[in-house]
Amino acid sequence: MPEDTEENMSAFCEVDQCPLRQGLTPRELKPFSSLTGLQAASRDAGQCLSITTKLERALEKVAPLLREIFVDFAPFLSRTLLGSHGQELLIEGLVCMKSSTSVVELVMLLCSQEWQNSIQKNAGLAFIELINEGRLLCHAMKDHIVRVANEAEFILNRQRAEDVHKHAEFESNCAQYAADRKEEEKMCDHLISAAKHRDHVTANQLKQKIVNILTNKHGAWGTLAQSQLHDFWRLDYWEDDLRRRRRFVRNPFGSTHLDVTCKSLQEYGTEEDKVVKSKKVFRSQTVASQNPETELVLEGDEDAVSLLQEKEMDNLGGPVVLSSPAQLLAPVLVARGTLSITTTEIYFEVDEDDPAFRRVEPKVLAYTEGLHGKWMFSEIRAVFSRRYLLQNTAMEVFMANRTSVMFNFPDQATVKKVVYSLPRVGVGTSYGLPQARRISLATPRQLFKSSNMTQRWQRREISNFEYLMFLNTIAGRTYNDLNQYPVFPWVLTNYDSEELDLTLPGNFRDLSKPVGALNPKRAAFYAERYETWEDDQTPPCHYNSHYSTAASTLHWLVRIEPFTTFLLSANNNKFDHPERTFSAIARSWRNCQRDTADVKELIPEFYYLPEMFVNSNGYHLGMREDRTMVCDVDLPAWAKKPEDLVRINRMALESEFVSCQLHQWIDLIFGYKQRGPEAVRALNVFHYLTYEGSVKLDSITDPPLREATEAQIQSFGQTPSQLLIEPHPPRSSAMHLSPLMFKDQMQQDVIMVLKFPSNSPVTHVAANTLPHLTIPAVVTVTCSRVFAVNRWHNTVGLRGAPGYSLEQAHHLPIEMDSLVANNTGSNKRQITDLVDQSIQITTHCFVVTADNRYILVCGFWDKSFRVYSSETGKLTQIVFGHWDVVTCLARSESYIGGDCYIVSGSRDATLLLWYWSGRHHIIGDNPNNSDYPAPRAVLTGHDQEVVCVSVCAELGLVISGAKEGPCLVHTITGDLLRALEGPEHYRCPRLISVSSEGHCIIKYERGCFCNFSINGKLLAQMEVNDSTRAILLSSDGHNLVTGGDNGVVEVWQACDFKQLYVYPGCDAGIRAMDLSHDQRTLITGMASGSIVAFNIDFNRWHYEHQNRY
Repeated sequence: MPEDTEENMSAFCEVDQCPLRQGLTPRELKPFSSLTGLQAASRDAGQCLSITTKLERALEKVAPLLREIFVDFAPFLSRTLLGSHGQELLIEGLVCMKSSTSVVELVMLLCSQEWQNSIQKNAGLAFIELINEGRLLCHAMKDHIVRVANEAEFILNRQRAEDVHKHAEFESNCAQYAADRKEEEKMCDHLISAAKHRDHVTANQLKQKIVNILTNKHGAWGTLAQSQLHDFWRLDYWEDDLRRRRRFVRNPFGSTHLDVTCKSLQEYGTEEDKVVKSKKVFRSQTVASQNPETELVLEGDEDAVSLLQEKEMDNLGGPVVLSSPAQLLAPVLVARGTLSITTTEIYFEVDEDDPAFRRVEPKVLAYTEGLHGKWMFSEIRAVFSRRYLLQNTAMEVFMANRTSVMFNFPDQATVKKVVYSLPRVGVGTSYGLPQARRISLATPRQLFKSSNMTQRWQRREISNFEYLMFLNTIAGRTYNDLNQYPVFPWVLTNYDSEELDLTLPGNFRDLSKPVGALNPKRAAFYAERYETWEDDQTPPCHYNSHYSTAASTLHWLVRIEPFTTFLLSANNNKFDHPERTFSAIARSWRNCQRDTADVKELIPEFYYLPEMFVNSNGYHLGMREDRTMVCDVDLPAWAKKPEDLVRINRMALESEFVSCQLHQWIDLIFGYKQRGPEAVRALNVFHYLTYEGSVKLDSITDPPLREATEAQIQSFGQTPSQLLIEPHPPRSSAMHLSPLMFKDQMQQDVIMVLKFPSNSPVTHVAANTLPHLTIPAVVTVTCSRVFAVNRWHNTVGLRGAPGYSLEQAHHLPIEMDSLVANNTGSNKRQITDLVDQSIQITTHCFVVTADNRYILVCGFWDKSFRVYSSETGKLTQIVFGHWDVVTCLARSESYIGGDCYIVSGSRDATLLLWYWSGRHHIIGDNPNNSDYPAPRAVLTGHDQEVVCVSVCAELGLVISGAKEGPCLVHTITGDLLRALEGPEHYRCPRLISVSSEGHCIIKYERGCFCNFSINGKLLAQMEVNDSTRAILLSSDGHNLVTGGDNGVVEVWQACDFKQLYVYPGCDAGIRAMDLSHDQRTLITGMASGSIVAFNIDFNRWHYEHQNRY
């Protein structure tokens, strides 16, 4: 109780002389006596105050407390405070308890006799009862509190456990997030460092390109003295449509390797001993079942799977969709690294800290592309599943720049993930298969069954070479792995006679037998080896060596880089012993017939690459035992130069003798005679480690054993995947397919003459006659710039083909443009824009797009060239880029969608390479920026006005000629490769024609002609009297057609300019010409303002047609 309350109470007790005071102890009375003294003092001080006022002043603070106590404890006090008659005193007194009543009334109530008696009588018992109740309440409260405390503790414990769990989960999430971010940062760092490496490589290449452009003898800093320096060349990785690599480019890493020695014969002995020892290492290994039926099963619906994958990818954060350890597979290099795939690119970054990578020679790395690689999705054209070391864990990607890159992954599941992260391109558009990811994952056998290539080959729509290349490609053969290099057959047996008659069966190999079984004596030896096989732990085989190995590939290609460097790298930096080096065709053929360790087949290059037989870099390959130096390959007597060998080899491959038995060789290499009982019967069984499915490397847990197994797979060679398990169908004979082709139909040379109303010379003819075009037509342009779209009527079937009849072909093939014929819409057919007065209108001034819908014209005074609609004659685009008048235009062949390259040449001595978009019908990729398109490349090197140009997209080359000087060969990326130097007086080129087969025909002033290979070798030359105005090559590049001012069309054999045929002369000079899509109609534009259509059949000048029919 507060001090002032005690003070007031003592005063109250003293005044009223309450009986309770008698019961107080002396200790308790002390404060009251002191207070009494105080009150006496105050009484003395204020005697004038009344007793009521004094009471109210003394008790004004304590009275509210008393009232509150009585009100709050009324239920208890009402039972205790009872009067003499048992009445409840508190109920009566509650009226006085109101706050409005005076303190005096409250004091009187409390001091009344009834209240005093009641308190004395009941207070003790009430206090005891109160204590008891308090004790009971306390126990109850204690139980309640314990129960509540237990519940609270349980709740708190549960809450604490949840908090701990949440905290742990939070910590785990934080750690995971930090790890993910760290991994993402690591990946970003990885991508950034890869980009730096790529930028470094690109910068070096760009610097080298600029240096080459400037220091070349045709460059700004070039001098004639530099032309005396030795130029080194290497085979480029660019592939044409038939997958031939034919282009040679400058080699900054080139060398004559003069410091390299040749191996001694003793070194071969020690190597062979090593092979025998390594064979023993893994003899205890069990042989996996060689089941040819084991194939990748393509589960589920492709679209559903890809949709799921795409959804999963959408949920992934960060730039990288997929990242996996991988190996970049290059010809003699396997580089470990990381493959990363974003939504638009593939990246590969080599692990430069890998010990195996550190051991690789820098010379090999210089020839290896993609170590810090980046490939855009938009550039991907085909994706194939591949094998590596007989395991289905690799993938090969073909790019728009006509190169390919190959990767190996940890397992097949990763390959599937990677394929589903890449665009849906399938295996490309060449094989008649849908562009779907399931096609990329299909097995070779599935691809073979689904493709239309076999039927096309049977119908002779594609050549033997193209079909063999197709089989090699789908069976897993690749340029990126020398152990799986494409394999081609020997087809000739006569390499000794002076003349080779391709009509004699005796000059051709029996393609129903493998190389090892062609010689009966050797065949008997191999058969006996198989029958008397003694090694129980290795399955029996006929041959210890294989027809295609990395060593045999390098053996054939030793003279050309980068294969020279690859061979030296694999050979301890030594050339092969001169007796073992590829030195003569006839000797190699003899070895394949006699040597029991040599059963090599050929490689595709034998049929298209004459440079492989020439030691152009001057390597010292040693001296043979007969004291002859090994240099160029000794050719057969019937081949005067390497080009003859390749040309005749290819003619033999495409001959009727080979066509009718090639399917039997396919059975041996790719088909049902590849393995099993048929292979035994055909003497065609090789070491078991050359076959797919013979070993599962993942099941070999012992590292040395696995390493030895891999080394054996590498050294034994690898058999292609088996494509079919039944006999391959034969090819239909040419006689059966086209019986009329071999009959002299006495067709008229001239089909029709079409005279236009205008007498203006027809200076340009473009025959875009494919049946699938909206308007198959022959577009002509005259000297006065009037053009005509003359509809082409496709004759039913090809002349000489099944379904063709002369009755059905009674109508003429060309119908004159009605607007020109009626002279009704001449404004729609006249190009009226002013041409520079100094320009002579020639065939080079015009280009017609492949769909006949647009005409490109040059020669305008404002230094532009322009695009016009052939339908309306309206101007649709003006293209600027040159510093002087544009003098010539050329168009490359078109691909799906009508895209192609356009090249413009100018008086400013440069050429610009442009891209024509078939989709948007404009120069350039961006329809929003059609006013200012940018050229793809600037081609320099000429020092005079450019007058003629030709571009070939398949070869990636632009060949151009200036008013004077040599023709220059550029790549479509702008690199100047070489100059085509003709004889001394061949200085002024006027016409150029390039075929995709690699022939470049150049017509110079005064009737001079030269035939160059695409690699710059002069193959033939001639001079004619006619002032030739137009030239063109047949699609196979074998025949040249010329026409000039004397109005005579002549046909020549392109390789040696032998004249094949002269058409009857016309009454006017020829200014332009073109061939129909089927190569059977020649349309010429005449100086008299007419066009003439000639029958032309290149087959009749084919040797088989001439000799056999």
